[in-house]
Amino acid sequence: MSNAVKAFLEGGPEGLPQRIVPITPPGVELKVPYRGGYEHFKVTPRHLDTPEGQLPVYEWWERTEVAE
Repeated sequence: MSNAVKAFLEGGPEGLPQRIVPITPPGVELKVPYRGGYEHFKVTPRHLDTPEGQLPVYEWWERTEVAE
């Protein structure tokens, strides 16, 4: 069993490969690489019951492209 703190990602592109991801440190914005850019998620005060236990919910708020 992993000791990593995890979160549930809500919103954003339907094709994201994972909706439960490790977070370090908790409570900070997440930046998830996806298809040549980044999907940004912000922490919410909500929690969700998942197969991995009750996890904080991070909500999608924007996408940025990778600069070339």
